[in-house]
Amino acid sequence: MTQHRRVVANIALSLDGRVAGRGGDFDMAWIVPHAVSPGARAHMVRVTGTATTALLGRKNYQGFAGFWPAVADDENAHADDRTFSRWLNEVEKVVFSTTLTEVEWDNARLAGTDPVTAVRQLRDQPGGDIIVLASSSVIRRLLDADEVDRLSVTLCPELVGGGARLFDDAPAGSWRLADSTATESGALCLLYDRARNQ
Repeated sequence: MTQHRRVVANIALSLDGRVAGRGGDFDMAWIVPHAVSPGARAHMVRVTGTATTALLGRKNYQGFAGFWPAVADDENAHADDRTFSRWLNEVEKVVFSTTLTEVEWDNARLAGTDPVTAVRQLRDQPGGDIIVLASSSVIRRLLDADEVDRLSVTLCPELVGGGARLFDDAPAGSWRLADSTATESGALCLLYDRARNQ
């Protein structure tokens, strides 16, 4: 029997389950102190190290592409950030957008289909993990279709008090804790594996 590739959803959440604050999609200043801690950086390198495909929504693609490519060669950057940047530059990147007509980052391509269909196609191709990088809209679609095998959650010790949530009306399901790491900022890096009936 062929082993399908694992789908990992990577996201940072506040204690009240927010992915962004009251100010909209880019109201994420509350994440920054936790994302730059050594523990969180090491977690990101660990979680992406087994992935050979990254899935990105349009907003995250544009944000990532505007910042990360140059970090790989920045001698002043943190070593883990440089590792993550090198991985990002080299990994297959599949971008979901209804408005972009092209993507220019090396090894990036537009999906041409919805996230669920794309993941089902990618699972049958050779490769490592398929990881969704912080794109909550893509993660929600995959959760709704039960196409997420692992949740990588950086739980930030912040109550944001408003803004978009990841888990509004998510389908019921059981998850097993595979790993947990406390960071220097007080955030928890949590790995949960989907518990499915065999």
